[in-house]
Formats: sequence, C-alpha cells, structure tokens
Amino acid sequence: MVRTILILIFTLIILPIFAFYSDQPLDELQKSTLNVLLYIMLGTALFAFLLGEITRNTSQVDKIWSIMPIIYVWYVAYASSWNERLVLMAILVSVWGVRLTYNFSRRGAYKLKFWEGEEDYRWEILRQNPALSGRWKWMFFNLFFICLYQMSLILLFSLPSLVAMQGMEVPLGLFDYLLAALILGFVIIETIADQQQWNFQNEKHRLIKAGKLTAPYSAGFVQSGLWSIVRHPNYASEQAIWIVFYLFSVSATGRWLNWSIAGCMLLLILFKGSSDFSENISAGKYPEYKNYQKKVPRFIPFLKF
Repeated sequence: MVRTILILIFTLIILPIFAFYSDQPLDELQKSTLNVLLYIMLGTALFAFLLGEITRNTSQVDKIWSIMPIIYVWYVAYASSWNERLVLMAILVSVWGVRLTYNFSRRGAYKLKFWEGEEDYRWEILRQNPALSGRWKWMFFNLFFICLYQMSLILLFSLPSLVAMQGMEVPLGLFDYLLAALILGFVIIETIADQQQWNFQNEKHRLIKAGKLTAPYSAGFVQSGLWSIVRHPNYASEQAIWIVFYLFSVSATGRWLNWSIAGCMLLLILFKGSSDFSENISAGKYPEYKNYQKKVPRFIPFLKF
C-alpha cells in the first residue's frame, strides 16, 4: 500500500503538469478562475490537516470529499456568467454530492462538533504499518497524501468544468443530455449499491446482537443484488460518473483528449489501490471472501480482474 501511495503522489505531480502544458492554453478568465480554485483547495487541505492533527481524526478530508466538487463546479459556472452547460454540470455534481454526503452522514461521519465523527477504519490499520508508524511519519503521510494529494485529486476531477469554459459558444446538444442521463443513472446504481450494503450490515449486526447469525449474514459481507455482479458496484459507479463528467469537456471543445482527463485517470488509479487495500482486509477477516473474489469481477461485469 505504501508503494501504491508513492506512485499516486508521483503521478499526481507528473501527469497533470504534462497534460496541462501539452494542450490548448487557458485564457485570462480561465486562469483567474483556476487560481481561485487552487487557493480554495490549498486552504481547505491545510485546514483539514491541522484539524486532523489536533483531533487525531484523519477523516477530515473524507467529510468534505462530496462537498468540494459542488463548490468548485458552481464557482466555474458563476465565472462563466452561468453558461448553460456549466450550470447543468454543476447541478449534476450537486445531485452526486448530496447523495454521497447523505450516505456518509448516516454512518456517523458528521457531528455537531464538526471535527468529530467516524474515522475511516482503514486509517487505523495503516497506522500499524511499520513504514507509517510513529508520530512524524504519520503526520507527513496525513499532510502529503490524505490532505494535499486527495484534495488536489478532488479539484482535478472537477476541472473538466474549466475546460468546458473554452467551448461556451457551443450550445447544449443531444450528447450533453445523454451524458447527464448517464451520470444520473450511475448515481442511481450507486445509491442502490450503498443501500444494499447498508441493509446487509444493519441486519448482520442485529443478528449478532440477538445471537442468531445465519447465512447469508454469517459470511460477513454482502454478496447479493448488485454485489453479485461486481465486488464494488459503488466504486464502479463512482469512477464511471467522473469519466462521463470529463466527456462534457469533450462536448464543449470537440477535443477528445484534453488535460482535464488527468483527474478521472488518477481517480481510477486511486480506486484500484483503495480496493486492493480494502480487499486484503476483507480476505483476512472473512474466510469466504477469496472465493467471492474468484467468482465475481471487481468493477466491470464479465471481466475477472
């Protein structure tokens, strides 16, 4: 996992810079808009870092993962003088963000004291890694990966909106409406997957308390519904949403490859590493999980990888 994290940080630095300077340059309006977004991102990342260090809860970025893209894309829509494509993109991101925020909130992530709340269990497991154990090692990991890397990534996968500003004279068309429908469809799939997971875990814990744990809950993890098709239907939908979001920049500019593709590409790499880590934990906890891995694809139906 540590090696994966180092690769992620390296690609975050190299890929966006290379892509940015090899594509059509930004005009003054787009540059000033990007500067504002960068200031917001850096300020929020440093605030999350300080809050995490003070409270010893490193899930501060997790709490705002679903909120920051809404802020970024609505700001770009404002800077564009409410261009209709950018308003549509902002509405779609808002739908995505409200749903994800709700799903995270019902797991106890948000409290009246906003710095409290549930910490992602994976951070505690990572703290036990010899490469990250120790106060200073973890502090640097929190600063550079949890805060700066992830906040930069959140901004990056929101930036197809900035590229879409380069095609504001292009009116909304059928392709844009198709992309909007696809995003809403993936949000629905993500919602169903998270609800199936929620129902399973709640019933499992109810049966454990009652001392009546039986199949399928005795396996420990959900294998029915969308989870019988792929092992991570929520992750798969999340990645698909931001790939489709990137295509709005294509619709606006006609450039199938532009620098803002770096965001969704880096997101794919992050989800690969994150799912590897989560699956290693699950395989260690649940005896049946390795067999589940053999039978059910990770992200894409019928593709066993």
